[in-house]
Amino acid sequence: MLVAVGVLFGLLLLATYVFINPPPRRLTQEDIDAAVLHTLENKAVPSTAAKAYRVIRPSVVRVRGTGPVGEDGEEGGSVGSGVVIVDQGVILTNLHVVAGAERVRVTFADGQESEARVVAARPEMDLAVLRTATVPGGLVAAALRSTADLHPGDQVIAVGFPFGIGPSVSAGVVSGLGREFRSPEGKRLLTNLIQFDAAANPGSSGGPLVTAEGEVVGIVTGVLNPTEQGFFVGIGFAVPIESAAAAAGVPPF
Repeated sequence: MLVAVGVLFGLLLLATYVFINPPPRRLTQEDIDAAVLHTLENKAVPSTAAKAYRVIRPSVVRVRGTGPVGEDGEEGGSVGSGVVIVDQGVILTNLHVVAGAERVRVTFADGQESEARVVAARPEMDLAVLRTATVPGGLVAAALRSTADLHPGDQVIAVGFPFGIGPSVSAGVVSGLGREFRSPEGKRLLTNLIQFDAAANPGSSGGPLVTAEGEVVGIVTGVLNPTEQGFFVGIGFAVPIESAAAAAGVPPF
């Protein structure tokens, strides 16, 4: 009799516990979809370009070459972009940005400036390697990524200083691979280029072309334009990072 009462009491306790603490309901696909939709409607999600920009921004620099003084008494010069590939102040840019310059100055992401010198050049790829005289503390080198798995249609972001304005970011896709382009500045036929449609203009030269993850796959080198105005019409070219890193004597991966 006592045993039966004890069993009944135990069952009563168990029933009470289950009533107070029901087992969790199994989630369905509808539950998951509703939760995702709620998050998208109530929380701003950073764009792909914004996330890539945050990653690459600390490594992007403004490059300015100055001199010589022209017949009008004005100092000549050019403005372009560059990207830090070694945190000791080694920077990749385009050769046409610094060609003929008497002095080269670099402005880092934190606003610090430094004199720089050309330590290597690859005219056949319109590339120059700079080394700065001073290096800011905590300088961040960009992550480099192989173009082996890059395909037309992949998202890419270009970051630089078009017309000296920036840093500016533009987004687009890879339009083609293995392209050829005759540089109006270097007067050379450049080959095996990445074609892209992210906006680029004079001053963007030397800046990084990066993936959605902010990894550098190319160095922006030129734009195709049927006019003499120099503005962007949707066809830009970048040197693959494998070639660019080789110019610096740096194993890219």
